Formats: sequence, C-alpha cells, structure tokens
Amino acid sequence: MKNHATKTALRKIYAKLFKEFGPQRWWPARTKFEVIVGAILTQNTSWGNVEKAIQRLKAAGVLSERALRDIPAAKLAALIKPAGYFNVKTRRLKNFMRFFFDEYHGSLKAMAREELPQMRYKLLKVNGIGPETADSILLYALGKPVFVVDAYTKRFLYRHNLVDHKVGYHRVQELFMSAFDHDVAMFNEYHALIVALGKNFCRPRPLCEACALNNVCYSLSSKCNSCHRALLDGEKRVATKSGFLCLDC
Repeated sequence: MKNHATKTALRKIYAKLFKEFGPQRWWPARTKFEVIVGAILTQNTSWGNVEKAIQRLKAAGVLSERALRDIPAAKLAALIKPAGYFNVKTRRLKNFMRFFFDEYHGSLKAMAREELPQMRYKLLKVNGIGPETADSILLYALGKPVFVVDAYTKRFLYRHNLVDHKVGYHRVQELFMSAFDHDVAMFNEYHALIVALGKNFCRPRPLCEACALNNVCYSLSSKCNSCHRALLDGEKRVATKSGFLCLDC
C-alpha cells in the first residue's frame, strides 16, 4: 500500500513541477559525446564550471573522441581546470576513453547497441564512474530508459517523507522506474525538473512556503527546523522557540 501511495505521490509531483517550471530540454550539450564528457566533469562542481571547461576543450579542438583519447594528460588537466579536481577528472576521462575504445572502438553507435544492463555493468567497472555518472551517460547520451538520482532527488524525497534519510541510490531509482513506464523522455524531463526544484526552492535552506510542492503530499508549514522534513500528524517532536525539531535531529 505504501509503495502505491509513493507512486501516486511521484506522479502528482511530476505534474506540479511541470506546471511550475515547464519543459527543461535537458541535457545542456550539443552532442552525445559532449554529454558524456560533461557527465564526468560535473562531478562535485556546478554546471557553470563545466561549461567553462567544455568551451576550453572546444577552443583547443579536442572535444572529439580521438582527440580526447590522444591528448596528453597534462594538457587535458590544464584545459579542464575550471571544472575543479582537474587531475582526478583527467584520470577519469582517460579511464573512460580507454574503455570506450577498447569496448566499442570509439563508436557511440556501437555503444548504444549494447543492452542496458550489460552496458551499465561495464560503465560501473570504469574507475571514477559511479551510478549517477553512469546513468547520466545512459539516459542523456545514449537514450536508455534509466532514471538518474542525485542529491536534489534524495533531499526533496526525504523532506516529503517519501524515503528515509539513509536511503540508497538504487532504492530511489527503483521508486521512479516502478512508478512510470520506462519512458526516456519522461525520465529526462523529471530529473531536470527535480534539479530546477532543488535550485529554486528545495535548497539546503529551503523556500517551502513559496514552493509548488507545498501541500501536494504534506503541508510544509509544519516541519523540522533542522532537516526541514515535513512532520506527520501525530508525530512526536521537540518544541523550540522558533518551531519544532524532529526526534532524529
């Protein structure tokens, strides 16, 4: 019963977010290969910093499969410096390029022909490619029906009592993939809308009263002042001068 209620809530939330923000038209990149590079560069940084690094790669003429494979690591590190952790990300890009040419001879078409479970398994074996990066590549670059989970996703789900704070990546992914048909366009749009929600309202210090999701699942006027989770009717809490704390805080 709880799973059914969660699926219903996720569908209502999608409708509300789409009405609030409209179509997002993600991923913000021009080519599939650029999506892959961006998915690796965006680890632990903002997309604005990634765009600066991408532009430098373009200006140097190395934002192509063979050029990125062949560029010396030191030169690549200098070019992607705006994305932060540039030495780490250089190794990760080089690891991916080695895998890409070893497995698929540098062909995105060949890569896209691989079945989703097998391709995901192989991506996760590449050093530096975790679940979020792998799924971003699969969904946005290769059009595979997989849902991308990020920190924004976990944050808003927890605040709406749809998951607990220790929930793992694959459990969250399972919630979305069981709530909707395996629709690439839907997964693409929903993830982008969640990012818009996280940037505009569901921030570390959220703007709950103005949020489109206020009263969709719960009233956000009764929430924990520390973790900002909506407090359930009858839930035990600690009163403070400025409101309440949940017992977990």
